[in-house]
Amino acid sequence: MKLFKFELNKSEIIGIVIALLTIVLDFIFLRGTDLFYFILGISFVIAGFPFFVFFIMETNTIREKDEMFLEFSRNLVENVKAGTPISKSVVNLKNKNYGALNQHVQKLANQVSLGIPIKIAFETFARDINSNTISRAINILSESEKAGGEIEDVLESVVNSVAQIDKLKKDRRNAMYGLVVQGYIIFFIFIIIMVVMEFKVLPIATGINTDITPSGGLPGVPGIGGFGGQKVSPEELSRPFLWLLIIQGFFTGLIIGKLSEGNIKAGFKHFFILVVLAVLINTGLRLFLN
Repeated sequence: MKLFKFELNKSEIIGIVIALLTIVLDFIFLRGTDLFYFILGISFVIAGFPFFVFFIMETNTIREKDEMFLEFSRNLVENVKAGTPISKSVVNLKNKNYGALNQHVQKLANQVSLGIPIKIAFETFARDINSNTISRAINILSESEKAGGEIEDVLESVVNSVAQIDKLKKDRRNAMYGLVVQGYIIFFIFIIIMVVMEFKVLPIATGINTDITPSGGLPGVPGIGGFGGQKVSPEELSRPFLWLLIIQGFFTGLIIGKLSEGNIKAGFKHFFILVVLAVLINTGLRLFLN
């Protein structure tokens, strides 16, 4: 299964173009203002939102295909146990409704009707769907067929294997739901800490008089508010805070995805949500409070 796809659809291209135009206009007209960072954050949201939506849609489609493959396998076992050859059983199931799996089942049936060996047809079927669960099931079917044995017993073992995998995935998602919620709560606490540091603690710290040269009168030695009595503004000290939030959101999102669904790729949707919230909250508060 491929981890990344580099094909861009129309919506993603439009989002990127609008975001680039927004960034250019932001640099031209708003650079140096408090609104600059907020608009910059909005532009990244515009660029990433189409990717986020289509990623969610693709994830849901793959999940539906896995569930429908289990239904398809059960129907296939029933037909074979009734005495129908497996090739004829596949053709008989061609017109049944399997949701997102319909086009793949129809292609499989057409290939079998044209005389393509059932093994090759199933391998093409698994490759087109691009699902780890279905690929493993087809591999089990191929290896079991090589070893010999009754085809109905082989199919039944495949159905049991797919059903067990599906059950384990659901159990994992349910068990990890609490950890996902905890991850979001911890990240929001981190945002609150950064906000308090940036808008409450830093202005007080940099407001302290640093005209007295520290460390025995040696010039250039850093004091509380700057270097050698030079005062540092809260804005300069708070610049790294936004990057800290982005880095924290990135790794938190990946960890949440890995724990909840066992897949780093699934963490990108959590990463997008967390980073968008962090950027908009930070830049929005900076705009509002300043």
